[in-house]
Amino acid sequence: MHHASLYTKVENDRVVCRVCRRRCHIPPGELGYCGTRLNKGGKLMSLTYSRVSTMMVSPIERKPMYHFYPGSIWLSVGSVGCNFRCPGCQNWEIACATADLKGDGFFPEGGERVMGGPKRETEQVSPELLVEIAKREGAFGISFTYNEPTLWVEYAERSMAEAKGVGLYTNWVTNGYITIEALDMIGPYLDSFRVDIKGFSERAYREIAGIFDYRGILEVVLRAKEKWGMHVELVTNVIPGVNDDIDELKALARWIVKEMGPDTPWHITRFFPHYKLLDTPETPADLLENIYKMAVDEGLHYPYLGNVSHHMGENTYCPGCGETVIRRREGAFEESCLVGGDRCPECDTVIFGRFPQARGE
Repeated sequence: MHHASLYTKVENDRVVCRVCRRRCHIPPGELGYCGTRLNKGGKLMSLTYSRVSTMMVSPIERKPMYHFYPGSIWLSVGSVGCNFRCPGCQNWEIACATADLKGDGFFPEGGERVMGGPKRETEQVSPELLVEIAKREGAFGISFTYNEPTLWVEYAERSMAEAKGVGLYTNWVTNGYITIEALDMIGPYLDSFRVDIKGFSERAYREIAGIFDYRGILEVVLRAKEKWGMHVELVTNVIPGVNDDIDELKALARWIVKEMGPDTPWHITRFFPHYKLLDTPETPADLLENIYKMAVDEGLHYPYLGNVSHHMGENTYCPGCGETVIRRREGAFEESCLVGGDRCPECDTVIFGRFPQARGE
């Protein structure tokens, strides 16, 4: 176990966790909603610090991130637990699990009762070792993904500080339900922020994630860009009958244009039946195409269609002249036609993002 950084002790040894926006009030000997933070005698402890369930080398496009060093290879790493319980979660096996800590000397007294839920075997990987592995694998950076990285904030902060010290870049794949104080804790070390925007109404977020105050996520997204200068890309997985209302999605597109700017990439992705939504049909391609066209009409320069095979919506087009400047196939980078690293070869328009060889990089 690792002493948590963000919590407040209140009466009767209860603690208030300040890592995510649930701000759980946790009695002694109990866990917060995410299943990764234990109140041990009035001290909040992280049960997943340095506990890795999943690690692999993969391209940045898998996040998906299309405008942050396209084609680069990243060490992607995850643990267990989540502060959401999305019924269509693609990674539910780890998102709904808790770390099996038996045999490592950290298992709390009464831990079987306290921890509950399915256990997932994890491996202990220190921040120093994580960075060493990334360098050994020739990774461009480290991505905290697979489960919600907010729950790993102490480990991520230390690991990203180590990574930045040796010239590696950093990335989070997140639902954005993080507190401002936790965001500011990692802000100095985080380069890129890929955020799920699951809908644009209380109804959609209540049905998908069991929360109401989704506008706090929008606040975090703006702060990540404006205060910390992070590269931000947004994703909405369109689930039929849940968050596919075109007027609601139009309102989201308008918010992105107005608040984040028209250059912000928005990935509109196809839902496939999974986990507790096996009876929900996959998203019709024509619906996704209508949303894509709407996004363009609303002024977004870089909307994308995801999980639709061999679709033109995977490519990057110059907002100045419409030229195809980056080609992708099945979500994988194929080629870039940019000149000078970040300019359209036809009209010299600067393409938003971070690219190799752009402006001396």
